[in-house]
Amino acid sequence: MSAQQIGINLDPALEAAAAPRLNALVSDGVAGRLAAQDSTLWGPAAEAEASTRLSWTTLHRTSRPLIGEIEALRNELRSEGVDRVVLAGMGGSSLAPEVITATEGVALTVLDTTDPAQVADALAGDLDRTVLVVSSKSGTTVETDSHRRVFVAAFEEEGIDPARRIVVVTDPGSPLAELEQCRKVFLADPHVGGRYSALTAFGLVPAGLAGADVARLLDQATLVADAVAADTRDNPALRLGAAFGAAHDDGAEKLVLADTGSGITGFGDWAEQLIAESTGKQGTGLLPVVVDAPDAPGFGDAGKDATPVAIGPSTGGSRIAAEGPLGAQFLVWESAVAVAGRLLGIDPFDQPDVEAAKKAARSLLDDPDTLGATSAPAAVVGAVEVHASTGTSAEGSLADILREFTDTVPDGGYLAVQAYLDRLDDASAALLRPELAKRTGMQTTFGWGPRFLHSTGQYHKGGHQNGVFLQITGASEEDLQVPDRPYTLGTLQLAQALGDAQVLADHGRPVLRLHLTDRAAGLAEVVRAVQELDR
Repeated sequence: MSAQQIGINLDPALEAAAAPRLNALVSDGVAGRLAAQDSTLWGPAAEAEASTRLSWTTLHRTSRPLIGEIEALRNELRSEGVDRVVLAGMGGSSLAPEVITATEGVALTVLDTTDPAQVADALAGDLDRTVLVVSSKSGTTVETDSHRRVFVAAFEEEGIDPARRIVVVTDPGSPLAELEQCRKVFLADPHVGGRYSALTAFGLVPAGLAGADVARLLDQATLVADAVAADTRDNPALRLGAAFGAAHDDGAEKLVLADTGSGITGFGDWAEQLIAESTGKQGTGLLPVVVDAPDAPGFGDAGKDATPVAIGPSTGGSRIAAEGPLGAQFLVWESAVAVAGRLLGIDPFDQPDVEAAKKAARSLLDDPDTLGATSAPAAVVGAVEVHASTGTSAEGSLADILREFTDTVPDGGYLAVQAYLDRLDDASAALLRPELAKRTGMQTTFGWGPRFLHSTGQYHKGGHQNGVFLQITGASEEDLQVPDRPYTLGTLQLAQALGDAQVLADHGRPVLRLHLTDRAAGLAEVVRAVQELDR
C-alpha cells in the first residue's frame, strides 16, 4: 500500500466503466472543490443544505483540540473509579464510536435501542463505575432522551449524583447543550451531518472515554487527506465514487459489503448508514447489504443488480476492494459517497424521508387505543402472531405465509428483515438474513429496530421502490417505564415498528409483521419456517 495509506482496487470491467466518470470528476476539479467546501457541487437544489454540511472535510485538523479534553476527562473519571462507558445515541451518534472501539478492542456499551431487556442489561452493569454519554445532534432524539431519563432515575436510586455521571455530546443551541444535570458538554461542529460525524465529538468523545486512541484515528485521516483533495485519477475517493456511480448506472443498485481481513470490526454497519441515507432518495440510490463474510449468500453469487465490495484485500468474488486503516477509510468513504451523490444527481446531505416514520410513531404514542387496535393479529401460528400485508394472506403454515410473502419481491428487488428485538439476547434473529438470502436467491438486508430507522430507513422510503419488508417484533417479559413520560420502552418500540410499517405501506411497499409472543420459541419457529422455503 502507498504512503497515502489507502488502496482502492477495481476489477477490470468496472475500472473501464468507471473511467469516463473518473475523467469527468478530475476535469471538473471535484476533489479540490469538495476540499474547499464548494456547496455548488450538487446543483442549485442542494446548495442551501450543502452549504452547512461540509465541515467534515477538515475534521482531521479541526478535531485536534478534542484529544486533550477527552484525555483529561477520562483521567478524571478513572481517578474516581469510573471506567465503564455507556453510550446513548442513535445513527451517526453511535455507529462510529461502536466501530472505533470494537476495532481497538476497548469496551463500550452502546444503547441504540428501545428494547426494554437490552436497556435493562445496561442498567444491570456496575453503576458505581458507569458514566453515561448522551449523544444527540438535535438534543431531542426520543430514544436517547428515554435512555437519559431511565439512567438518571437509576443513578438516583443508587445514591449517585447524575450530574457527575452524565457527559453530553450535542450541537450548539440544542436543548441538551443547556442541560444542567451533567458533568460536561462537548459541542460538536454544527456544519457536519450525523452520518459524516465520525471524526467529530460524536465519534471521538465516547470512543476516547472508553480508551480508544483517537489521536491515531485523526493521524490516519491526515495521511490520506492530501490524496483525497487531489484532482488526479489515482485519488482513492474519486475512484471509489466513480465506481459506485458506474455500477449503479449499469443496474447494480446494491452494494454488498463483506470484511475480507481489514482488521476493522463492524465497518459495514457504519458504511451502511453513510451510503443508504446519503444516496437513497428521489427514487434512486445505492442500497448497502452488509454480510458476515465473503462466502455469505449474496456476495460471491451476487447478480447483476449488486456489486460485491470487499472491506480489505480483494477476493475472487469482489468487484471493489478498499484497504486502509479506519481513520483513512472514514474520510475516503465519506468523500466517495459525496461524489457518488453528484453522479446520481441527488443531495447527499439531506434525509427527506426519515421524519415520516418518527411522526407516525409519535402519532401512535399519542393514541394508545389506536396502537392496541393496530396490533390485532390476522392469524396465530404457535408462538408467532401474523400481521399480513396487502397481497399476502395469513393462511397455511408459517412457511406457506413466508413463501407467499417473499414471492412478492419484484425482479431486481430486495428483502429487508427488520428485528425490533434485543440484539444481545435475541442475536439469533440475525440468522434470518443468510437463511433467507440462500433460500430465495434475493439480496437480503438485516437491521435491528429502531437502529436501522436512523440508517437504511431513508433508503426504504426514498430509494428504489422495490423492497419488501419482514418485521419481527416480540413481547417483553418485563417492561421499563420512561420517567416523566406517558409510555414504556416496550410501547415506544412497538409504536416505532408500527409507525414505520404504516409509512412503508403508504409508499405501496409490502410489510409482513411476525410478533413473537415467546421470543425464544417464536424465533426458533420462524427460523424453521425459513429453512422450509426451498423444499
